[in-house]
Formats: sequence, structure tokens, C-alpha cells
Amino acid sequence: MRIAVVGAGISGLASAFYLQRAGHSVSLLEANAYFGGHTATVDVELDGLRSGVDTGFLVCNDRTYPGLLALFSELDVALANSEMSFAVRADRDGIEWSGCSLATLFAQPKNLVNPKFLRFLADIVRFNRLTTAMVNEGRVASMSLRQFLAEHRFGSALFDWYLWPMVGSIWSSPRNDVMDFDLQMLLRFCHNHGLLQISNRPQWMTVRGGARNYVEKIVATLKDARLKTPVRSITRSGGGVQVQVDSGIEVFDRVVMACHSDQALAMLAAPSAVERAQLSAVAYQPNRCVLHTDETLMPRSRRAWAAWNYLQVDDVNGVRPVALTYWLNRLQPLPFKTQLFETLNPPLEPVAEKVIAEFEYSHPLLNRAAVAAQSAIATIQGDNNTYYAGAWLANGFHEDGLQSALRVVAMISSEANQTKGANAQ
Repeated sequence: MRIAVVGAGISGLASAFYLQRAGHSVSLLEANAYFGGHTATVDVELDGLRSGVDTGFLVCNDRTYPGLLALFSELDVALANSEMSFAVRADRDGIEWSGCSLATLFAQPKNLVNPKFLRFLADIVRFNRLTTAMVNEGRVASMSLRQFLAEHRFGSALFDWYLWPMVGSIWSSPRNDVMDFDLQMLLRFCHNHGLLQISNRPQWMTVRGGARNYVEKIVATLKDARLKTPVRSITRSGGGVQVQVDSGIEVFDRVVMACHSDQALAMLAAPSAVERAQLSAVAYQPNRCVLHTDETLMPRSRRAWAAWNYLQVDDVNGVRPVALTYWLNRLQPLPFKTQLFETLNPPLEPVAEKVIAEFEYSHPLLNRAAVAAQSAIATIQGDNNTYYAGAWLANGFHEDGLQSALRVVAMISSEANQTKGANAQ
């Protein structure tokens, strides 16, 4: 079959790679000037050295990224060990802590005798034990994180200094959206990623030289991969799919929408009622990212520095985007002596002379409406010769995007085999 894959993030790249391998004629159409989506590696020059630096997709692990690691192995992509240490700088409350060690947990000695901080630590232990037992016993109720915290009478510091920073940082989400996260999805993810326990955590890894290495290797195998090719509209009729690009209309047998759900909806000339309702149900949070060398966007105490550093600022309405600084020298095997950072939605501007580049990424908000939409989309895969792939169909991460592509490839392969069988009779 002739198949159009719209979007060249991990979902589109994997869809095109495996569909072409299965014998289909695949055209990968990407609107941007680069392949990779959230896999965005930039070349940085510091200290007289030059190195690729990842700014979007940063890490994977040996437990919850089986498909991605298998793909990397097949492509001979080299990995290096990384880490997921976490720190919080809450200026409003005058609190800083890091989970690297007992010493960094009390990076501020005053917290050794701070009753609120000590209760906060006790609540972390209670929360982790309670939720781990709930996940293991399969008794996680359908509710929001907000409802769960109120029901179990956790102190406000647990959310303000731990859950909001951690969940908001992982999903790049504001305070109110974190409160409304689906509890089942959240706890399942945290449990699988070892975030609810101190021991037996997965080994995190990063791609040596930048994740663009895997992108380039996939693109090199594709017979038709196009940049700067925005899809203007998609019309499904007569057993085929008409895809309008700037150069004209091309006809395909199937289309894989490997882009964000709102982008997919905007391209469909005549979406079904289910498509219109469910593709519009997933909201996205735009996040501004600044690559820089300004240490003022890290915890004030160097003892509290970690790979991920949450910066809490006053947010009366609970809608301010998450502020987070990645310590890239800690996350990636960079050759620089100068410390390199990437800050999402900086609460204060880094010194202009220390800014290297800026980017913007959008992340899905995984509230209960989004989780319901994921299930609904699964029921219409293949309708009107249209399939959907994307990390938004699960937890929003690289492995989720890859797994969504593998499901689409399996469905199309099954459909093709059924057609062959029918024609042979």
C-alpha cells in the first residue's frame, strides 16, 4: 500500500521505518525544517569545544523503554548512563532540597529542626508507601490527584514541595493541571518508573553525541522523507486518502497522523463526530525553553543542585507554566567545563550574554478528559483509512510515541494480510 505518514517525531519516524520494512511505499511528510519533533539536538560551542546537546528528548531507561532500546540497538546507537536526580527551590517558602543524598536533602541545615519540613518528609514516606500498596493491590480509584490528597489529609507541603514540582516537571504542566491529573495514570507511571521507591530504580541513559543520531539513521533508510512539507488538508473518500501539500494533491491508500491531536484535527477536511470530539479533548501546554549558562536559575545552594531543578514561584491562579532547569552537564556526557543549563519557562530572564538559544515545545495535559480520549481513539483506528500515532495516546513520552507507532504498524499489517487472503480466495 501507499501510505502517508504526517509528522516526523518519534511516532512518525518509527511508523515510516517499520511500515517501509513491511513492504509498503511510505512518504514521510514533516512541516518543520528538521526531522525529530521533540528530538532536537543543537551544536554548542563552549570552552573552545563543540558538541551536540539535546534540548527536547533527553533520557530513557532500561525498564520502561523496551521498544526504544530495541530500536537503538538495531540502529547501533551508542548510549551513556545518566541520572534523574531532582531538586526543588521554593523561594516563596525559603526552602531548597535535593533528593541526591541525605546531605542534600538537608542542604539547608535549618530544616533539621523545621517542623513543617519534617512533616513534609513524613508525608512523602506515607504517600509513597500508600500509593505503592494501592498500585500493587490494584485498588487505585478513579479520581483526580486533588481528590486523593484531600481524602487522605496530606499536608500542603507535600504538594507544594514534592508532587507539584515532580509531576509538573515530568509533564511540563502548571499547578492546576497537576491537581487535575488522573490518579490511575499518574500512579501507574510513577510506580513503573521507580519514582515511588528509594531502591530498585531503573538506570537512566542518554544518547551519546545527541539523540539526532538515531533520527539521522532512520531517515537515511527512508525512500521518501520530506522536510518543509506542511499538510494543508486531508480528504478521505472512495477508499483512498487525498493529501494536499503546497506542491499539489497526492493520493494514498492510508494515512498515519503522527502529530499532535489538535494538529491532526485541523488537517482533516471532514472529521467524524468522534474524531472532532476526541481529538479536541486533549489540551496542550506550550513551554518556552532557554539554553544558557546562567547559574542564577539553579538552586541558590550548590549542595542542592541536581539533574532536574524545579523553580517554584508565586502563582496565585495556578496557571503559570512550570519553571524547571535541566543541568545538562549532569544529564549528558558533555565535554565542557562551563556548566550548561536548559530552563523551561524561566521565572526570571537569564543574562542575555549567557543565552545560547531558545525553543518552544508543547506537551499534552493528561487530565481525565485526555485519558478518556485515548480510549476513544483506539476504537476508531483504521476508520476512513486513517490511523493515529503519538505520545499523546499514552503518557506523553518517547516510548509511548514509539509504542503507538508499533500498534499502528501491526494494525496495517493485519489489514494488508486480510486483504491478501481475501484476494487469494
